[in-house]
Amino acid sequence: MTLQRIDNIGIVVEDLDAAIAFFSELGMEVDGKAQIEGLFADQAVGLDAVRSTIAMMRTPDGHGKLELVQYHHPAAGLDGSHNPPPNTLGMHRVMFAVDDIDDTIARLRRHGAELIGEVAQYKDVYRLCYLRGPSGIILALAEQTG
Repeated sequence: MTLQRIDNIGIVVEDLDAAIAFFSELGMEVDGKAQIEGLFADQAVGLDAVRSTIAMMRTPDGHGKLELVQYHHPAAGLDGSHNPPPNTLGMHRVMFAVDDIDDTIARLRRHGAELIGEVAQYKDVYRLCYLRGPSGIILALAEQTG
């Protein structure tokens, strides 16, 4: 197993347009915007009936990316728990691109990682999942399949 790169950092926000404006002012550029919902989204993040809008922001050099997410359902919020759900406001997760998602999950489980949802297939492009790691940190894994 070889780690390929950090794919993006995800941040759940209350107001997507305001967040886009903030990070644009910082010097990032909108790389794309999309509505996310459906079975693959529910499976990947471990929530039911997910409906969200995302904006992918990139650094000027094209290497660093932030995924800003506004959840429409279920509503995002701060629950104050040690292991908040994936739609909690604030710093959300770090996604890593890997070449073998199953091997990576197995190795991380030996260090206490737990799947939040399940491994989900997005079209013929990616296999994705969310894991909870030490101190409740959420990370996502993506294996390119096509």
